[in-house]
Amino acid sequence: MTLVIALDAMGGDSAPGIVIDGAAKALRQTPGLRFLLFGDEARIAPLLDRHRDLAAASELRHTEVAVAPDAKPSQALRQGRRSSMRLAVEAVKAGEATAAVSAGNTGALMAMAKFVLKTLPGIDRPAIATLLPTRRDPVVMLDLGANVDCGPEHLFQFAVMGEVYARAVLDIAKPSVGLLNVGTEEVKGDSVVRAAAALIRDSGLAIDYYGFVEGGDVSEGRVHVVVTDGFTGNVALKITEGTARLFSSALRQAFRSSWRARLGYLLARPALDRMRERFDPRLYNGAMFLGLNGVVVKSHGGTDAVGFAAAIATAIQLVRQGTNERIIAEMNAAAGGVAGPKVVAS
Repeated sequence: MTLVIALDAMGGDSAPGIVIDGAAKALRQTPGLRFLLFGDEARIAPLLDRHRDLAAASELRHTEVAVAPDAKPSQALRQGRRSSMRLAVEAVKAGEATAAVSAGNTGALMAMAKFVLKTLPGIDRPAIATLLPTRRDPVVMLDLGANVDCGPEHLFQFAVMGEVYARAVLDIAKPSVGLLNVGTEEVKGDSVVRAAAALIRDSGLAIDYYGFVEGGDVSEGRVHVVVTDGFTGNVALKITEGTARLFSSALRQAFRSSWRARLGYLLARPALDRMRERFDPRLYNGAMFLGLNGVVVKSHGGTDAVGFAAAIATAIQLVRQGTNERIIAEMNAAAGGVAGPKVVAS
């Protein structure tokens, strides 16, 4: 099967440059890809001239409409019907593309994707999931901002989707799942998180449920999947990103503080380079909108070509691993297995 990736070429802080360069890099990594590029032809065509292989593997569809970074989701839905973002998502709906990738406005992308693609059968709300580096293996965390208020059944659905995501992206046969809480004891937390824990335990699914995990357990890599509501997840993500920037800034200042410190940096540079490569945020770029009836991946708006290529790679892996089909199968099992009602993707 030829994989066709629809790209919002105008989404992101440095678009369309990083989109085109990222797509070219992705094509080198995965020969045989095809791309549908949506955006301003006058700006994109000269960039394609620099990448002959990408130009040969792409179809450029012109539109001058782009979703503004600060556009409200409702505004984007009303005014962005011919936008590069909307057209990329529409291509997935029409079956022209197997996945869509955008570095544009997150809220607008979620609103458009949910409106156009709808949710998978058995899923009430889509969730934003991504990988975070830890002391051990990377961890899947969701939701990261799509759903501020969640009920127990939503957290249960996130657990199912996150577990499937971890199997698809991390290639872990039986990933462990934990619910983010203020403590690990069963009596801790509010009624929502305790009820969600009961739903997971009593679901009958073959989920390796670890139990409650605390904030510090995330970076320790205590479990493979961390489930929480969108409010908590988004705050945790932003704190993690801010702490990483603080540490990097403090480390640079420390190494510039004296000639001895500069000498120490030269001696430690090989180890620091290895650490930088391991925790390079670009390699973890690409948040999946889990629960939609189609694959849509959100790239960080401020990423570069390396990061955008990583987001494309995430989309490719999710398609190849049949992530949505696996989610549907798990939800069928939760609804009663063979004897229960079956749901299928439209």
